[in-house]
Amino acid sequence: MIVKELERLLIDMNIPSHAYSVSGGLPNEAFCIGQSGDVWETYYSERGSKTSIREFGSESEACEYFLKCIKRTFKK
Repeated sequence: MIVKELERLLIDMNIPSHAYSVSGGLPNEAFCIGQSGDVWETYYSERGSKTSIREFGSESEACEYFLKCIKRTFKK
């Protein structure tokens, strides 16, 4: 899975767009996924800080983990 596919799944699951960012950054109170150099990161952004950071060697691994976190949080 790549980020574009992940984004389509999140839309199809009716996950509120303010609850996530598929382009990284530091939005307030949102799950985020992004690339930092050769590493893909997933994290929760809150008040300008990254928490629960996980790093992955591939986009696919990061997307799968991100989707699992979203499903667990939104119980979809």
